[in-house]
Amino acid sequence: MNPQAKMIFATSLLLGTTITITSNHWVMAWTGLEINTLAILPLISKSHHPRAIEAATKYFLVQAAASTLVLFSSMTNAWNTGQWDITQLTHPASCLILTAAISIKLGLVPFHFWFPEVLQGSSLTTGLLLSTILKLPPITLLFMTSQSLNPTLLTTMAILSAAIGGWMGLNQTQIRKILAFSSISHLGWMTIILVYNPKLTLLNFYLYVLMTSTVFLTLNSMKVLKLSTLMTAWTKTPSLSAISLLTLMSLAGLPPLTGFLPKWLIIQELTMQEMAPTAMIMSLLSLLGLFFYLRVAYCATITLPPHTTNHMKQWHTNKPVSMVIAILTTLSIMLLPISPMIFAII
Repeated sequence: MNPQAKMIFATSLLLGTTITITSNHWVMAWTGLEINTLAILPLISKSHHPRAIEAATKYFLVQAAASTLVLFSSMTNAWNTGQWDITQLTHPASCLILTAAISIKLGLVPFHFWFPEVLQGSSLTTGLLLSTILKLPPITLLFMTSQSLNPTLLTTMAILSAAIGGWMGLNQTQIRKILAFSSISHLGWMTIILVYNPKLTLLNFYLYVLMTSTVFLTLNSMKVLKLSTLMTAWTKTPSLSAISLLTLMSLAGLPPLTGFLPKWLIIQELTMQEMAPTAMIMSLLSLLGLFFYLRVAYCATITLPPHTTNHMKQWHTNKPVSMVIAILTTLSIMLLPISPMIFAII
């Protein structure tokens, strides 16, 4: 793709995200979401492969439906209350429609079917954008309307997301589908605490972006798309394959790594809200995610396949990308000791 075109699409993504997260009016928020959708479509379909075109078409149809519901929800609320302010969403029907719309945008269960298919049809760099920056505007809208949403509905969707994200990731062999189901599972953790402590949702999202960016960039630098390819990647980049084990364990939420921090805080908050059974269910469901992260880590670092390749170790690497991966990996592993400072901030 032309570098100028890439720059235009990247700028449009930043513009759309900024418009949505800084707006107070529903129409401006909707405009930002539309700019984001139109900017990412060429990046999904840039390879001209039939799978990529299919992914772009699915993404467009799903996002168009979700944007229509966002606009319908805000218009219904304005019709009944006279308010276009995002934080003044008070009409029950509007709240229900908005919850469905944002769930479709994010890929929460039961509206998750499009996300693994779209991610599978995209490149790893586009998949990184779909899993991180494009989830920020909908998460921000949920944050701003959190006081008006139905806690029972969100809790149900969150538990289902954690369960289905874990179950459906178990038997996958494609790396991008595994990361898609991982994203659905993490969205469940973000959603379950939204009504009770919205700041924890944002903290969880930021740390998830940090860890999943590390995994996507690591896999992209190793040119890995399948578990079978991952088994032979250690001959080319042994140190990167070894350190990816810790990054994956952090994404699974094992102590003493960074990924344990949001899970610990969410379980603590749920217990304080007298929702100990829910906290226990979420903790047990996270074991499903741990299993497929372990599977990926096992393929990357411990398995010695019978068809070992004769690749020499790479001596020439992309310096800026390597530096970014090194910084992100360090943050993905070592942020837990500074948790008291994070407590002070939130």
